[in-house]
Amino acid sequence: MRRSSTSPGLVAALVVCILLAGGCSDSPSDVDSEASGSVDVVRVSPGQAVQIRSISTLSDRNGEPTQMTIMHAVAIAIEDYGLIHGRFAVGLGEPLDDLCSAEGGEAAAMEVVADSSVVGVIGPSCSVASTEAAPLISRAGMVLISSSNTSPALTSNLAGVPGDHYYPGYYRTAHNDLYQGRAVADFIHEDLGHGRVAAVHIGEAYTEGLAQAFLDAFEQHGGIVTSFIEIDPEATDLMPVLAEIASGSPDALFMPLFSSEGRSLAEQARAFDGLEDLTLIGADSLLTSQFLELDFTRGMYLAGPDLRFGENANWATGANAEQISQRFLARIGESPDGAFWAHAYDATTLLLDAITASSHLEGQVLAIDRAAVRQYLNQVEDLEGVIGTIDCDEFGDCSPAKISIIKHLDPGNPEASLGNVVYEFSP
Repeated sequence: MRRSSTSPGLVAALVVCILLAGGCSDSPSDVDSEASGSVDVVRVSPGQAVQIRSISTLSDRNGEPTQMTIMHAVAIAIEDYGLIHGRFAVGLGEPLDDLCSAEGGEAAAMEVVADSSVVGVIGPSCSVASTEAAPLISRAGMVLISSSNTSPALTSNLAGVPGDHYYPGYYRTAHNDLYQGRAVADFIHEDLGHGRVAAVHIGEAYTEGLAQAFLDAFEQHGGIVTSFIEIDPEATDLMPVLAEIASGSPDALFMPLFSSEGRSLAEQARAFDGLEDLTLIGADSLLTSQFLELDFTRGMYLAGPDLRFGENANWATGANAEQISQRFLARIGESPDGAFWAHAYDATTLLLDAITASSHLEGQVLAIDRAAVRQYLNQVEDLEGVIGTIDCDEFGDCSPAKISIIKHLDPGNPEASLGNVVYEFSP
């Protein structure tokens, strides 16, 4: 399950065909289909590219473009990996936007499954998008590996019971939020010594699932939950929500929100009379430089995957976090941002390894067995990636699931805060 590092010649050949060009040929790969229409084997002719797709959040709820960090991590990983069997480039086609919504995930998945040459997908970015994308891609016989979905509903309860939105062929290199919920609960109760907490969410798979996981774990400590509130993501005046929170006199507020809601709530909480001493704790969705640069985020705690990758290297390419970061600088002029760029890099090489292991040459044609791709991923264990050791369980949880909590001290230096780890959790 290991391969040598890619030679410069192979990378150069790959770059010609990669990303927005959609592969080395405008023609789709040939496919074998049963009478039912299901595709079992994808055949790629000489000069064509092995087709995968990336579904990520390219624009926010207001239609504003995002940094597209995950999309770039996928492209860099493909370049670093090289050609499949030394002959076939990998095409990404046009990047697909999940809009961080159920509707966006469904639309992107429908576009993917309409192309029978596609073998697998990296993404979607948002858990709510995967609730609609996963069943479509699963039924089409493809696989999807998300680098940033964390909702327990997409895999399992970690005790052998599948989640409401689990489908075969779904995998992720991100952690299961039952771990993050436990980490935050342990930290608040044991390290901060707080006994009363409130939590908020916006009523979708990620925020509600993580908030509930946290509250369940906190109550197991004997702690008191003073309020559990769904807020309107379109609301700008959150003072009524803060008044309800304040009425319960909590010591801490857990706010696993996206950037726009998290920004509004944190800023207004700082100005709310009676909540001056309230401990604010965010989650991985707020681990971005844009959020951490805001002055009112000073003193907040934020949980998420442990980003201290050190010299961890990807098993397939040999690249470590610093080398990948340099590739970002060369590509887009900026370092990677957010919590899951390294997870996207590892997810991509995981998919490419599965395709390599599940394909063979029939003369000059590459035959890829889709069922074998799933079988390969189902058996992955002890792969050393940038994020740590990758092992996939029966429901597709593959992450090492190490959680860290930082204390944000200086909005003028977010990078320093990302290294200011005050609590570690590992299952």
